[in-house]
Amino acid sequence: MSMPTVNRQFTLKSRPVGMPVRENFDLIETPLPALKDGEVLVKAAYLSVDPYMRGRISGMKSYAAPVEIGQVMVGGAVAQVVESKNPKFAAGDFVDIYSGWQEYAISDGRNMRKLDPAIAPVSTALGVLGMPGMTAYFGLLDVCEPKAGETVLVSGAAGAVGTIVGQIAKIKGCRTVGIAGSDDKIDYLLKECGYDAAFNYKTTSDYSAKYHELCPAGIDCYFDNVGGALTDAVFPNLNLHGRVAVCGQISMYNATKMEMGPRLLGSLIVTRSRVQGLLVSDYMARFGEAMIEMAGWLRAGKLTYREDIVDGFENLPEAFIGLFSGDNTGKRLVKVV
Repeated sequence: MSMPTVNRQFTLKSRPVGMPVRENFDLIETPLPALKDGEVLVKAAYLSVDPYMRGRISGMKSYAAPVEIGQVMVGGAVAQVVESKNPKFAAGDFVDIYSGWQEYAISDGRNMRKLDPAIAPVSTALGVLGMPGMTAYFGLLDVCEPKAGETVLVSGAAGAVGTIVGQIAKIKGCRTVGIAGSDDKIDYLLKECGYDAAFNYKTTSDYSAKYHELCPAGIDCYFDNVGGALTDAVFPNLNLHGRVAVCGQISMYNATKMEMGPRLLGSLIVTRSRVQGLLVSDYMARFGEAMIEMAGWLRAGKLTYREDIVDGFENLPEAFIGLFSGDNTGKRLVKVV
């Protein structure tokens, strides 16, 4: 079998102003060098698209260096080993690797984790048993610290993280309320993810009144993936010693001008609530323990997940852009075919 000599990659062509467009990305072909001793050549099977990537292409100072113009777009992948000169990996192995938007990658093996298809489908390494699952697990359990009987409210509840947050909260004996942007998503949250209540924010005019209706005992934990007006309305409804995990602010990622919201920090004095930012990489040393528990819940049928799969490497930009108009339910992946 002849080894591939050409790699397809998406690089950043220009920084988006507002909503990203395909023209912000460039599909290029580059030569693949021969493998050196200790190296592994992998071919992507699934590539991840995630909301955090919008911040990485903005050029603004953040928790990680921005993608520079001309650089390969960042992102996680599940890939299969094509050729190996590393004794730890063999041709045919599936691996989890942060190799970005490219069809092939060469690694010395240090940034790869071997996957066992017998434990779970390999694609779950980018979803429920990957970064989104870890975000849900630590954001809820370590930041929100829910107690049985408490009310947990989740924005972006039908996304890759939100679908898992609600289910873990149910496992811990909480009442769960989800927010999403379509009636189909609400149906999915209630029927498949076990949410006790949920509402479509696009057909709701008074968020505070809706929280009062669906969270009659108040809100103990709020897992925020969205920000904006949905989050503004949470503060007056927080219970004493409420906890807020700020995971994402997707409603504002494409804003060209920052809106001024109501100044509600004073309400935290009244309720003595805690608002804490969440970055999953802070918990990397504990991923192993979380994956063991999450995999156990999956096997026991306590946890379900949905993958929103877009076929075709060439469709990566559209798959990514669609995240910001709510195209996906569950974890969006691109299957490289």
